[in-house]
Amino acid sequence: MSRVKKSQQVEIVEDTDTESVVAAEEIAGDVDTLVDFGVNVADLRKLKAAGIYTITGIQMCTRKKLIALKGLSEAKIDKIREAVAKAVPLKFKTAYEQSLRRASVFKVSTGSSDLDRLLGGGIESMSITEAFGEFRCGKTQLSHTLCVTCQLASEGSAGGKAIFIDTENTFRPERLKQIAERFELDEKSALDNVLYMRAYTSEHQYEILEHTTELLFESKNSIKLIVVDSVMALFRVDFSGRGELADRQQKLAQFLTRLQKLSEEYNLAVFITNQMTADPGAAMSFQADPKKPIGGHILAHASTTRIALRKGRAENRIAKIYDSPDMPESEATFAITEGGITDSKDA
Repeated sequence: MSRVKKSQQVEIVEDTDTESVVAAEEIAGDVDTLVDFGVNVADLRKLKAAGIYTITGIQMCTRKKLIALKGLSEAKIDKIREAVAKAVPLKFKTAYEQSLRRASVFKVSTGSSDLDRLLGGGIESMSITEAFGEFRCGKTQLSHTLCVTCQLASEGSAGGKAIFIDTENTFRPERLKQIAERFELDEKSALDNVLYMRAYTSEHQYEILEHTTELLFESKNSIKLIVVDSVMALFRVDFSGRGELADRQQKLAQFLTRLQKLSEEYNLAVFITNQMTADPGAAMSFQADPKKPIGGHILAHASTTRIALRKGRAENRIAKIYDSPDMPESEATFAITEGGITDSKDA
């Protein structure tokens, strides 16, 4: 008897929660819906001019940042924030409601079934996946492969476009053609679906990300992946010495926070590569590997999943889960071929 009541209760809660979550997602869309809550159309245009296109985007900004926007007074910002509070009331979600939202998460295949297994299906959306390692470990090759595989239909995704932010001049369209041929995609279409921009300074890198916001909103969910190769290269050059370390980490935190918010706001998969540095204190602590990823705790906490890459025999590479909220520590072997990342013959 108790079982029947329990099942009936779960069924009722499921229907109610599903409707409430769907309704919440619809309301938390375009900022234009705030017109119904008394916000002027002109003020909404100013928000969009500043790169804020959704209600979620407003929630992700501090009051201080909103007040700094051109043409918006403190009184207008207060009115906008009040309208947001009415449109999306502040309340806790149940774990079940959050699981419904997480149902929209998709995975982008790496091109290797063994590496996909390690990651639980591939690079996850609504999160940042970081791959770090020495040179020739396959970071850039993995970046190129993901730009093609994100165009393929997969579980939870119909496929879409990719954005590639290049900080080291490592992007090669020729590689995309080779990888597209492996997956039997039209070469021109595959290249048209990858949006590329070269970043020259850490400030320029952040400006590109701000410009990306408008692109994401106008794309109507057709963009599925953002790649930054590599995330730390320009910060490493623009800020030197311990005297500028605090400033570097603050700017880095702002960039990574913006990247994380975009991944959640637009349901994107974000893949970043990172470099290594020698650890001077490793000899004192008897560490087996004296090298470590750069970026410190800021980058470590910002990345949802961290993958350590190292060289294997010939074209083989080894990936290890360095940090993940849901995947166990394990290793996978993959190979770098003309067609991109694929399974190792030795696996």
